[in-house]
Amino acid sequence: MARKLKITQVKSGIGRTLRQKATVRALGFRCPGQTVVRDETPSVRGMIRHVEHLVTVVETDGDK
Repeated sequence: MARKLKITQVKSGIGRTLRQKATVRALGFRCPGQTVVRDETPSVRGMIRHVEHLVTVVETDGDK
């Protein structure tokens, strides 16, 4: 069963670099406070690492 990551954007992308804004957008966020669920993959983990100061991450099982 694939592990899931519950990612919440806690800070805005305003005033950040274009690369960080694009990464937040690629994760699926449109506005601060939004939560998305993504599969745990190396590419998603890398994107989270680039914007870890803007998001919080909770690991969950695949059935939720």
